[in-house]
Amino acid sequence: MNGAEHYAYRVRWSAEDEAFVGTVAEFPSLSWVEPTGGEAFDGIRRLAADTIEDMVESGEEPPRPIAERDYSGKFQVRVPPELHRRLVIEAAEQNVSLNRLAALRLAACPGTADSVSAT
Repeated sequence: MNGAEHYAYRVRWSAEDEAFVGTVAEFPSLSWVEPTGGEAFDGIRRLAADTIEDMVESGEEPPRPIAERDYSGKFQVRVPPELHRRLVIEAAEQNVSLNRLAALRLAACPGTADSVSAT
């Protein structure tokens, strides 16, 4: 399927469409709607493969799959000064670094990589 199998796919129920919607993270403008989750998954994978093929034929570079990218484990988040102060106090009270407190909070949030299964 010309590399499309390595992309990050997701299938969700859409109450608005009354159907399942397949999406691919690396191509946020693509989606596929079908009555069953399996059909939505198959449809979005075919659409991604066709899109990659079209890109290659026109000389464009398809996006690198998220799963194949390197990550440093670092990113910067800007917060209001008062929130920063409150988090520093909470971290000190728990005897952990601010970084550790933030990482624990992020890991506990619904929808993070650690709390949902990969599709």
